[in-house]
Amino acid sequence: MFVDQVILHAKAGSGGAGCTSVHREKYKPLGGPDGGNGGKGGDVVLLVDNNETTLLEYHRHPHQDAPNGKPGQGSHNNGANGEDLVLSVPAGTVVYSMEGEILADLINPGMKYIVAQGGAGGLGNAALSSNKRKAPGFSLLGEPGDINDVKLELKSLADVALVGFPSAGKSSLVSVISAAKPKIADYPFTTLVPNLGVVKAGDVTFTVADVPGLIEGASAGKGLGLDFLRHIERCAVLVHVIDCATLEPDRDPLQDLDIIEKELSLYGGLEDRPRIVVLNKIDVPEARELAQMILPEIHARNLEGYLISAVSREGLKEFLFAVAELVVQWRKTHSQDENARIVLRPDGVGALGFQVRHDGNRYYVTGNKVERWIRQTDFSNDEAVGYLADRFQVLGIEEALRKAGAKPGAEVAIGEGENAVIFDWDPGIDTGVKNVRGPRGTDIRLDGR
Repeated sequence: MFVDQVILHAKAGSGGAGCTSVHREKYKPLGGPDGGNGGKGGDVVLLVDNNETTLLEYHRHPHQDAPNGKPGQGSHNNGANGEDLVLSVPAGTVVYSMEGEILADLINPGMKYIVAQGGAGGLGNAALSSNKRKAPGFSLLGEPGDINDVKLELKSLADVALVGFPSAGKSSLVSVISAAKPKIADYPFTTLVPNLGVVKAGDVTFTVADVPGLIEGASAGKGLGLDFLRHIERCAVLVHVIDCATLEPDRDPLQDLDIIEKELSLYGGLEDRPRIVVLNKIDVPEARELAQMILPEIHARNLEGYLISAVSREGLKEFLFAVAELVVQWRKTHSQDENARIVLRPDGVGALGFQVRHDGNRYYVTGNKVERWIRQTDFSNDEAVGYLADRFQVLGIEEALRKAGAKPGAEVAIGEGENAVIFDWDPGIDTGVKNVRGPRGTDIRLDGR
């Protein structure tokens, strides 16, 4: 089964929580904090693998979850990182957001793209100790991993696309000019997947794709054409394979050519591709006579035309060398474009500061960094909440709220949506003070609040 379009539901691993621990040893009751950090959650990564030819695996298993990081432990033992989940995809896979934005174009073996990034592990109390907090009675929670839905679309990487009506002889042609062995029969839509073959003409090696299902109306979804037109987009040369021995009374070679050209035009983006027309099946006497009759008309349209037979192999050498020359020209003029493909990556953690926005009776504070701090805070631990308040003060959030017009008691939301943390702003809390000691897990500034 060939699948070239799937929706992938990727869930990265969550980071492990940091550990709150104090070293205990006989005769050393205050050995200091020794809680280790949590491990990072695993990423979900796409990797181009030449051994893959279809997206079938992700059609059958669209939900892919990476493992979580392990929590930290005492004695300065950090939690293990979750292993990355590496998903092999064929060369030519394009990654789209659900809104249709191109996120990555994976064309070369070994290229990688992180679909969902694992959450950072939380710091243990050993890493949080400072002159202000000698033995923190708290640690940071691990961050949840990204959850991301993307659309994967496979576009064949071939130098030459063979286009034409069903049973025009495209599969037969691929079978005789390469080692590919596609299914061949004399009924429509024999070919249900693009067949790729490797061809050598002199010193030039190139790939040829037999693109199935093109009929009138293909660009609008008729037949199978719309499913496979995307596989023509990357090709350097388009070869029209015209059946000169068709038994259908209402068809003629020039009409077939016009219909396929119209469908390619309606699909769009292929106007700059050089074209070659091959008049096939000249091993049939009537077909040879017809091909010779219309060849001048092909040339009159400024198109190269060749008479060939996939059965007797007549005319194939001249045709293949002409294709090879066009492929070489295309590679010379488009080599920089191919090497300049850009993979767009998500912003790194902490890449943004914060923004304050006033909407109605509420002030919203948003930004990667502050929202990450919120996710890492254990709000059941006053000492952890006090530490968060100090971080906000150092970042400048208190001053930004004042400038935005916030008054004591104003409703402030950190983040947006269901995961936002909402509280009444109290600038009376003295952030940044040096002595906040109390029982572990407490903060004297929050007493009675």
